[in-house]
Amino acid sequence: MSQAQSFDASIPVLTEVLKAEPLGDELLPGEAANGARSILSKRAEMAADLEADAIDNWGDAEWAMMEHRLSERIMHQLQSRVDFVLEQRIKDCMAEVLTHALHGLTNEIRIGLHDTIEKIVARAVSQELTHLQAKK
Repeated sequence: MSQAQSFDASIPVLTEVLKAEPLGDELLPGEAANGARSILSKRAEMAADLEADAIDNWGDAEWAMMEHRLSERIMHQLQSRVDFVLEQRIKDCMAEVLTHALHGLTNEIRIGLHDTIEKIVARAVSQELTHLQAKK
């Protein structure tokens, strides 16, 4: 892809997703006692061994299964990120729209209330003057 494309920096590229994905939630024996570097080096070594084994021994079925599993995992992660970003943008847009609508509605109510009070006061003054003239 030689053409320059604009993209959302908050959405990770495939290599970032794969780097961020842990090999598993469970700890290996002795990991709790060792430091973080030892854990990372063991996991990196395990990953390298698995990769070498896959390259040497996997057939088309295993590669197809791996492709399917990776696609599913990436789709799940991207979908959750898309859902989050979409929800945030909708909330932001709705907040702006509701604020604008609230200001408009408030102004309409204020103008209507002002007109109504003006009419009520004018009628009350008119009635009072009529009442006073009737007393004469």
